[in-house]
Amino acid sequence: MNKLKEKWGITSNFQIIIILLVFSITGSIAVWIAKPVLNLVGLDKKGVSPWIFWPIRIFIIFPIYQILIVVIGALFGQFKFFWAFEKKMLSRLGFKRFKQD
Repeated sequence: MNKLKEKWGITSNFQIIIILLVFSITGSIAVWIAKPVLNLVGLDKKGVSPWIFWPIRIFIIFPIYQILIVVIGALFGQFKFFWAFEKKMLSRLGFKRFKQD
């Protein structure tokens, strides 16, 4: 736990629990939201090859997750942590605008 606290720059075990809870809730909600989005665009598991369906599903889940992680993190009082996390992720994806100094 101490290594996580040091790496993430947080101070308490309670904060770690909240952060891990936000990660799990966000992942579950992102996957749950992806199904109606896929239905909206007319894609379902039975009508499309798995080689097409799963990459599209992952491609749709990813931006949903990125938005939700900040929103849900803010609802749990961890906006600062998750905004820094998001900026780091976007920077790694090539969005240099979010590069941290």
